[in-house]
Amino acid sequence: MRFDFVQPWMLVWLPLALLPLWRKRGDTLSFSFIGWLPVDPVGGSVGFLWRALAVAVMACTVLGLAGPGQMQAQVERTGRGAEVMILLDRSSSMDATVHTNGLRMAGRMSQEPKAKVVRDLLSQFIARRTDDRLAFMSFSTVPIMAAPFTQKTDTVQAALAATAIGRGIPATRMDLALLAAIQEFENRGYSGSRVILMVSDGGAQLDEATRERIRAGLAREKIGLYWIYIRSGPNSPNLGTETTSGYGLGEELALHQFFKTLDTPYRLYQVDDSDALAAAMAEIDRQQNFPLTIHERVPRRDHSGLFYLAALLCCAGLLAVHAVQMRSWK
Repeated sequence: MRFDFVQPWMLVWLPLALLPLWRKRGDTLSFSFIGWLPVDPVGGSVGFLWRALAVAVMACTVLGLAGPGQMQAQVERTGRGAEVMILLDRSSSMDATVHTNGLRMAGRMSQEPKAKVVRDLLSQFIARRTDDRLAFMSFSTVPIMAAPFTQKTDTVQAALAATAIGRGIPATRMDLALLAAIQEFENRGYSGSRVILMVSDGGAQLDEATRERIRAGLAREKIGLYWIYIRSGPNSPNLGTETTSGYGLGEELALHQFFKTLDTPYRLYQVDDSDALAAAMAEIDRQQNFPLTIHERVPRRDHSGLFYLAALLCCAGLLAVHAVQMRSWK
């Protein structure tokens, strides 16, 4: 980051800082014969200090007015992690309170909405991923981009916490959500592993055109897909046993079958309790630990305040010197 000035023309006043060196002392004390005066090294040192402080006051003031600082720059940082897009289902089914055969908490049946359990575990996951570039998007009828890619986990945590406000809509457009998530990776330099982490308790029947767009987008942007599928109860399909309903493939199973045909890595985590969900998060945390290069844009840093502070301290020094100055021989 190079050093620069906001108002460099103010530097033309910098030579004025030399005026205290040329100043003729008008407050000297008269004495009949200066040969009788003893050598005064302390007084000479104090006089030199006075002139130095006066020069520093004027120089620091001028430099502060010129607006010194470090220019905006792009800084390369390295770490271990991934670029992770968190895609969270916020449909009304995630607000349901599960009582039996559903999401359990600490060995007992949960009395909390699935969304809160998922939100708490995602918050812990985000807190551990300090080197990641994280983004957060929620979806129901439309995807909502809450936090674009950033390394500031507090921003993503705030976006995640905001999903607790209000209730979800009884509809899920997973096709729009996946396409919007893929689009966030476009026009970004490839710097390491890329992942979409989708958390949902439902699926979707996608038409062939949408499937091809999703497949091509994931392959083009080199994005892996993790799907954490939350089974809500006994009526939720078990994707581990590929069975069909009376109407053919169910939405969840159809989506799972499509994801298995992707050209990029895909992994399903089917969970029906909080322990399994936590284990899935921990396994993803371990897997996505690759070298990651991040180019971060650092804003301009203004250092004017440091020069003003230095000028203020020098003024205090001048007042101290003035306080110890001898005014009379009597």
